[in-house]
Amino acid sequence: MLGGMLASTGLILSSFATSLEHLYLSLGVLTGLGFALCYSPAIAMVGKYFNKRKALAYGIAMSGSGIGTFILAPVVQLLIEQFSWRGALLILGGFVLNLCVCGALMRPITLKEDHENPPELLGQEYVSKAQKQDLKQISMCSPLMKDWSHECLCHCSWQEYNFLLMPDFMVLAVSVLFMAYGCSPLFVYLVPYALSVGVSHQEAAFLMSILGVVDIIGNITFGWLTDRRCLKKYRHICYLFAVGMDGLCCLFLPVLQSFPLLVPFSFTFGYFDGAYVTLIPVVTADVVGTASLSSALGVVYFLHAVPYLLSPPIAGWLVDTTGSYTASFLLCGFSMIFSSILLCFARLTKKIKRTHLRSLAKDANTKQQIWTNGTMAYSVAGELDQKDVEMLAIDTNSYCNR
Repeated sequence: MLGGMLASTGLILSSFATSLEHLYLSLGVLTGLGFALCYSPAIAMVGKYFNKRKALAYGIAMSGSGIGTFILAPVVQLLIEQFSWRGALLILGGFVLNLCVCGALMRPITLKEDHENPPELLGQEYVSKAQKQDLKQISMCSPLMKDWSHECLCHCSWQEYNFLLMPDFMVLAVSVLFMAYGCSPLFVYLVPYALSVGVSHQEAAFLMSILGVVDIIGNITFGWLTDRRCLKKYRHICYLFAVGMDGLCCLFLPVLQSFPLLVPFSFTFGYFDGAYVTLIPVVTADVVGTASLSSALGVVYFLHAVPYLLSPPIAGWLVDTTGSYTASFLLCGFSMIFSSILLCFARLTKKIKRTHLRSLAKDANTKQQIWTNGTMAYSVAGELDQKDVEMLAIDTNSYCNR
């Protein structure tokens, strides 16, 4: 709700701008901050609401940005023609204010309590003296409970950010940096590249339309596919496959120098771009768990945004220096392929550790040692992701119940 208010205020203030510096603050800082505050919580709430078919839910939720871009682009152009850019920004400010309504609907799920058969004590109109005395004794402990609860709260707040020290999350963060660096210049320089090889303006614009529509299809269909039972265990592999395919598309782009060849590129790149974007929150949830998902997504999307700021200028500098787009596209392709290989190497290492963990779990003495030794349990859990920790917990609990 705060993000919607800031974004709407920034757009409305931008409609009254009298200088470029004014637009930097209102449209760049204020509106950008508002949209940033809206995006991460909206994606994180999907993980709170859905336990089954989570990838499909993320795909549908994230396809909204592509649908909005596809629909609003001509609408905004029409508004500018009818009401000038100031009027268009004013109307968009009112439209974005609807984010406050959307934010008001995002609240934790509360289970309805059963009040049909209330306990007998609730129907009594008095409390015995002995019960009152017990309550007094309990109240004497309140100062101690207050200090203990404060320490517990501080500990829990720190525990929320423990995912920053997880090796799997560190690998994912580095992978996201390289992936975003390779992805962002394509959206900026695809049209100029198409024009440079002789494609008309209408056909170049059509390439971007194809890319945007297929991106939406990739959001939904790849989310649905990875929710199938046969692929649910391999979401990480599907994610790195999609990133690697986009990297290969970038490597082959310099040899595609006609409109009939660029159309398949737009289809392929757009589909796999939508595919891995859908799987980013799913893979993050598999690594850190649902409890820390909101904070982890904030870090991931921050790292995802940094290359979007830096890579287009670097790609433009390479174009100016070399006189062609080849170096820029090759750098983008190798960056995305490196991101995929990095994740692949991490998953292979994790598979070896998981195999070793299962062999340890079969040994009753080792299992008892892990369960009874808190330091060892912490060190083991530090090398595992959330699913591995849950598997170890289930296994040790079954041992304790024997």
